[in-house]
Amino acid sequence: MELLLLSNSTNYGAQMFAHAAAAFKNVVAGATVTFIPYALADWDDYADRVTAALGAFGIDVTSVHRSDSPGRAIRDAEVVMMGGGNTFRLLDALYGLDVINDLGGQVRDGTTRYMGASAGTNIACPTIRTTNDMPICQPPSFNALGFLPFQINLHYVDADPASTFMGESREERINEFLEENHCPVLALYEGSWLRVSGNTATVTGKARLFQRMGCEAFDDGVDVSELFDLTPQFDGDTRPRHRRSP
Repeated sequence: MELLLLSNSTNYGAQMFAHAAAAFKNVVAGATVTFIPYALADWDDYADRVTAALGAFGIDVTSVHRSDSPGRAIRDAEVVMMGGGNTFRLLDALYGLDVINDLGGQVRDGTTRYMGASAGTNIACPTIRTTNDMPICQPPSFNALGFLPFQINLHYVDADPASTFMGESREERINEFLEENHCPVLALYEGSWLRVSGNTATVTGKARLFQRMGCEAFDDGVDVSELFDLTPQFDGDTRPRHRRSP
């Protein structure tokens, strides 16, 4: 399995994807990238911007929304690039195209290489429950592609001790997820990414790993391959639940 999962598409003051150009070229390896733009509403503009950005690295791009059969284009892709935007909208579109199971199987068996940024990284997880996005639409399920046996949180930011903001910090929200679920959460700061190749998973850049027993911080990358030995467990809390009708 070959994955490149970015926290963000664009670093401040830089061109789109420029911070991970070498990683993109390594994964693509001369193939044409099949881009999936459904996390944003303006597919044409998004596809044009991604085509130009990856084209600057010598990478050819085709967008599935310009295909007569987007679902088939995704299934036939050698390399998929799942763009960022709203995670709920993206996942709902993939369910609408009925490609969740096929794409998941092809990436896991190595037929298709997968690259994602932001929302495109969120849906590589077992579920989208650790997205930062507002649920602007309702997909059939929160279950996602499940390439990883752990969750990722993107665009991670530390709480500012000098701030007067009274809402929850990102750390508090992740810990709430852990109260309900036994599943590690890898938090990636801006400019960081996760690269999976075979049985090896490494982070480039700054990250934090949240688990129920505590949190580890990594300033300059870390090998997280051991996380693939874990089995996530969801909905293991003790709060009251409604009874379903017989």
